Amino acid sequence: MKREMKKYVALLLMPLLLVMTIGTMPAHANTTLGIHVDGAILIDADSGKILYEENADASLGIASMTKMMTEYILFEAIRDGKVSWDQEYQVTDYTYAVSQDRRLSNVPLRRDGSYTIRELYEALAIYSANAATIAIAETIAGTETEFLKLMDAKAKELGLEDYKFVNSTGLNNSDLQGMHPQGTGPNDENVMPAKSVARLAFHLLKDFPEVLETTKINTKMFREGTTDEIKMDNWNFMLPGFVYEYAGVDGLKTGTTDFAGHCFTGTATKDGKRVIAVVMKAVDAKGVGSYKARFDATRALFDYGFNQFSEVEFVPGGYQFKDKKTLKVVKGKEKKVPIAVKEPVSMLVKTSEKDLYVPELVIDESKFKDGALEAPIKKGTVVGHVKLVNKEGTDYGYIDDKNVGAEVVTTEDVQKAGWFSLAMGAIGNFIGSLWGSAVGFVKGLF
Repeated sequence: MKREMKKYVALLLMPLLLVMTIGTMPAHANTTLGIHVDGAILIDADSGKILYEENADASLGIASMTKMMTEYILFEAIRDGKVSWDQEYQVTDYTYAVSQDRRLSNVPLRRDGSYTIRELYEALAIYSANAATIAIAETIAGTETEFLKLMDAKAKELGLEDYKFVNSTGLNNSDLQGMHPQGTGPNDENVMPAKSVARLAFHLLKDFPEVLETTKINTKMFREGTTDEIKMDNWNFMLPGFVYEYAGVDGLKTGTTDFAGHCFTGTATKDGKRVIAVVMKAVDAKGVGSYKARFDATRALFDYGFNQFSEVEFVPGGYQFKDKKTLKVVKGKEKKVPIAVKEPVSMLVKTSEKDLYVPELVIDESKFKDGALEAPIKKGTVVGHVKLVNKEGTDYGYIDDKNVGAEVVTTEDVQKAGWFSLAMGAIGNFIGSLWGSAVGFVKGLF
């Protein structure tokens, strides 16, 4: 009876104990923003600092976000003079057939039509036109099959991971009417983790920021003033004037297929700060995917980045680390060379955690020989970089390891010593080594 009574009392006290325990548990930062996605990431577009991530390393369908890679390769080809904006493209059987499928995002192309690269690019960037994208791929590489090789090569160069490209558009290959690129399956689709998508977007904006001049256009007429005129509404409904508008949004690329779900790579600016957000397979609280779901998730990421993070300058330009103001020099007229931070070190950090970051000097050991720099040394020679280390909180690192902080450089020239000085130095070193050996020998006798 007593045992049963104790069990009964314990059951009554259990809820109270749980409440008391929860009330006394230490507070921790939320690990999720409450968004319903299969993958997501938020980064500072300037530095590449990762501000938030959720399942960002899982390879997922990317749908038309693929077109950011096609855009990158196009801008590169334009820059290198391989393609021009006013260059004419002659429609092929492949692009004609795909363009007539209005179930897909397309501007219909005439079988005997000729279109400029600029027209095709605007259709791609604004309306996510798939046949126009294939046309650009054919212009650059001859065939979409050959274009895939360029996509793979560029992905490796940019450091993307766990990706697979099977076409230039992001469509499922089943939508390409049996004309999908050689070596790919009839039902294949492009995949990539959110982290790699963000890295692609980061480099696209860094290397070709002019892409935003087109992606910010909410509506444009294709072939305006002709019988082929078609209204192109941007699929990015977060642009000003659209139903889910968000101040400062000017890009970048939506994506939707049955396999990938509702995806979006968005970018926005506020008070001089730009962030990039990626959401993949977004759904609502009931698990239903929709345009609203992906833009709601993106809005949550934007709000988090702009409201909880601030730009903080941790190190001014010209700063010298107290314990490392100079570096040793060999074969020079000077034995040491002063070093300093080239430019101010600023970063978007969570406002509540700004006091947790400390700057650390990271020396580039590849520049040294036997622990010293070898003369001659020019002023401005990069010898390392500054790394900001979070002493306690969560730190996701950078989207690109090459963008980890300001450079540390030499602040003076050091000329190479003359032959006489070098000879005397060598003799001195030789005598010093003999003396050291002799002293060691004598000590060994005792």
